[in-house]
Amino acid sequence: MHDVIIIGAGPIGLACGIEAEKKGLNYLIIDKGTLVNSLYHYPMNMTFFSTSDKLEIGAIPFISHNAKPTRAEALEYYRRVASHWNLNIKLYEEVDHIDKQKDHFVLNSSKGSYATSNLIIATGFYDRPFLLGIPGEELPKVKHYYSEPHPYFGMDLVIVGAANSAVDVALETYRKGAKSVTMIVREKEIGENVKYWARPDIVNRINEGSILAFFEAEIERISPNEVYFKDKTGHHQIKNDFVLAMTGYEPNFEMLEQLGVNFQDDEFRTPVYNSENMESNVKGVYLAGVVCGGYKTNKWFIENSRVHALHVIEAISKN
Repeated sequence: MHDVIIIGAGPIGLACGIEAEKKGLNYLIIDKGTLVNSLYHYPMNMTFFSTSDKLEIGAIPFISHNAKPTRAEALEYYRRVASHWNLNIKLYEEVDHIDKQKDHFVLNSSKGSYATSNLIIATGFYDRPFLLGIPGEELPKVKHYYSEPHPYFGMDLVIVGAANSAVDVALETYRKGAKSVTMIVREKEIGENVKYWARPDIVNRINEGSILAFFEAEIERISPNEVYFKDKTGHHQIKNDFVLAMTGYEPNFEMLEQLGVNFQDDEFRTPVYNSENMESNVKGVYLAGVVCGGYKTNKWFIENSRVHALHVIEAISKN
């Protein structure tokens, strides 16, 4: 019987594991992907908005070459953290079902079964994209993830979205030889929360016509060779090779529902939890990290949710 099982081996899940290790608890971290799986799937050349010190966990210094660390530096850092603390982690093992017993939980995974007195849900959100919900989205030309610009050299691209990911993808593919880059944006303008060094860049590229942008626009359907969309001026179609839908991601609500976690009556479907110890309405089920924000996935980051690990493990150690 474990004292606690942590679902999710991202930075916050690792931080919870470190605190459990320090308290001498019998713990396990389990993840369906690799270590810090979400960060691994970030674009290869991504630079963080935060400085490296704000991404630190477990009292391990994070030294980057520049003020803003890169994806590669972050992956190396969290590998070093996991090795230093010798964390008990099982990777590439997906939790299929969780049974709530009278005084404990039984997790059934793709590789085994585990019993635990407490659960920490630190699953993040990056592996569950918001779908457009339109005809043609299932075509292989439609991508919800972006790694690097090389496959899109000489291609006609449509980028959906106007937040950081969409802006980064539009700028990088434009500079790395895409034949054309067109942004389809629901909002009236590029998001105000876009990284301060990227927003003027994308605005200037749009104003000069290097990147096309249609605002207050919405894709209606996608065919193998075209994209059909509408805006205030009417319906349009453009020639297209790839659609990169940078439309955001959502938490794993199904797991929370299965456990009986309640949600607030708000537009973000925020899970119910005690902000002092992060325990949900279900005794023994704790939340940590991005999952706490529901659909508001830009509320919690590594830097402001690292403290969740302290609160959760302190509460569990007192049980």
